[in-house]
Amino acid sequence: MRRLHLPDFPWDSLAADKAIATGHPDGIVDLSVGTPVDPVPEIVRRALAGPAADVPGYPTTHGTSELRDAIAGSLHRRFEVTVDPHDVLPTIGSKEFVAWLPTLLGATAGDLVVIPEIAYPTYEVGALLAGAEFVRTDGLAALGPRRPALIWLNSPSNPTGRVLPPAHLRKVVDWARERGAVVASDECYLALSAPPDRALSILHPDVCDDDHSGLLAVHSMSKSSNLAGYRVGFVTGDPILVADLLEVRKHAGMMVPRPVQAAMAAAACDDAHVVAQAEAYARRRVLLRPALEAWGLTVEHSEAGLYLWATAEEHGRTTVRRLAELGILAAPGEFYGPAGELHVRLALTASDQRIAAAVDRLITS
Repeated sequence: MRRLHLPDFPWDSLAADKAIATGHPDGIVDLSVGTPVDPVPEIVRRALAGPAADVPGYPTTHGTSELRDAIAGSLHRRFEVTVDPHDVLPTIGSKEFVAWLPTLLGATAGDLVVIPEIAYPTYEVGALLAGAEFVRTDGLAALGPRRPALIWLNSPSNPTGRVLPPAHLRKVVDWARERGAVVASDECYLALSAPPDRALSILHPDVCDDDHSGLLAVHSMSKSSNLAGYRVGFVTGDPILVADLLEVRKHAGMMVPRPVQAAMAAAACDDAHVVAQAEAYARRRVLLRPALEAWGLTVEHSEAGLYLWATAEEHGRTTVRRLAELGILAAPGEFYGPAGELHVRLALTASDQRIAAAVDRLITS
């Protein structure tokens, strides 16, 4: 039996820094994890407790037609993406899907998964779970003659907040199609971008000319609708790939609970709360960024998404400790790959009051 060799869970290593930050007289401002702190929209809570809460039978893996219609409608309104509702597949959050996608696609030893040079750790974990190889690169030319099975994109990026321009996305799509590779675009933060740095879906016509073959767009409602606790996400794109994923997930019992499906549909049908949440994060970014810069950090990219990616030109662990002494907990950039070791990531997931507290500590220290 193959024994899995996975990295240690990164955030466990922050225990000492968290203890220092917690000891601040005014308490900790925890910006180390991108977990929502704002309320779940009332329309979503009502749907969760509505008639679907009294459905005793098993939910379907494919989700209800109402849910798939609602998601397809939201993609069209919010991102100018048109998909057939049949090609929408709900997932138990997006993290489980990211972790298991190489396996679900049949990747095995000898297959290659390409992940961004600075990337969400679960892309690497997914390759390891499948027994596949992985390479970190933002330049596909570096692969030479190798033909990857799967290429991950993430725009806006976690952790950097970088938005990939349409020309870059199109280039990756064309390159992958020439080599028979699947492109999976993690679009968890797509709703948290706005002009002039508006991010495009991999399924946007400016990227793929409405041809979704070989493409998968992975979405989460955790950030845009504060539903991290509900574990809700979905994937859509290539009809053949989605059908294959549906079949495997049926056999594996990967089903979103029926009340949660109703909540997802309600969130997909209401754009107002998504706009309000994006505005809240943008407001916190405007407050926190100049304070970090005044404290001595250089903020790079960070134009969209949920994070500020910053460096003091020292090891990220050193910066994390110095921030912890101010009662602010950040994540070291090494969590996201070797290229991030001189950086830290700070999430905008704190209340306005706690962000204000962090700003005050930074500018008065």
